[in-house]
Amino acid sequence: MTKNLLKSEPKNLYEPIEYIMSLGGKRMRPILVLMSCDLFGGDVSEGMEAALSIEMFHNFTLIHDDIMDKAELRRGRVTVHKKWDLNTGILSGDALMIQSNQRLEYYEGKIFKELISLYNKTAIEVCEGQQLDIDFENIPKVDLDQYIKMISYKTAVLVGASLKMGAIICKASLEDQKRIYDFGLNLGIAFQLQDDYLDTFGTQDFGKKIGGDIIEGKKTFLYIKAIELADSIDKEQLLVLYGNAGGEDKKISEVKSIFTKYGVADMLLMEIEKYTNKALNDIDALSLDRSKQQLLKDFAMSLMTRKT
Repeated sequence: MTKNLLKSEPKNLYEPIEYIMSLGGKRMRPILVLMSCDLFGGDVSEGMEAALSIEMFHNFTLIHDDIMDKAELRRGRVTVHKKWDLNTGILSGDALMIQSNQRLEYYEGKIFKELISLYNKTAIEVCEGQQLDIDFENIPKVDLDQYIKMISYKTAVLVGASLKMGAIICKASLEDQKRIYDFGLNLGIAFQLQDDYLDTFGTQDFGKKIGGDIIEGKKTFLYIKAIELADSIDKEQLLVLYGNAGGEDKKISEVKSIFTKYGVADMLLMEIEKYTNKALNDIDALSLDRSKQQLLKDFAMSLMTRKT
């Protein structure tokens, strides 16, 4: 994906960028840019630079997220800051973000102005979401509204922006630009909530260990609702379990037992359904013919019925 996009020197700046971009992944966000172009009757090739911009920005966030999380693996491969070093990870991430911004220089006039405005708004929201996620580690109690705001900014706004970029490029109406963005936002929230569920109650596949959020002590929907509903004894046990390192299998088993006791997994599935339905309703409001609306609905449901 990075052939002919990157300079070759200095090698230690650009090789880490080529490395992170080559690790694969779902490529969902650039696909959404191009899908949106197609849905609104535009030339899909015109969306390519915006699609590259979005994918490069996303990978920039992964480099820096891995540094902040002290992660050693990304998509089953060694993270950039571990393969090279911390300074290289920071600098290569910065360069990738700048290059992501530069891709939008392909567009001119009003379209460029609208794209760069959306890009900058989304970029700062992603940073705010990441900071909220970091803050949650040291906040004794996180409420559900705070959590939804965090995942909206950290994950969902980039999904919404990807779809809106395609709509901007193809000169869709302002109403449709807003509706396609809202669809992406609600789908992104549902997608992240689905990740929360699969991390704890999914099936182990592709080498991914179930219970990673529990091991890391992440305050997900499941934890927030369990703390809210648990009696004093179970609440204290949950706080102790989340405060202790080690004993991974036992910790996962005991936390899941508390989650199951208070039915928070079923509550999470209901929340996923709520945001999925919101996204589907946003599709119905778009001024697209039924066949195109159905394509979006099929895409949404394929994401929300995944098992990994």
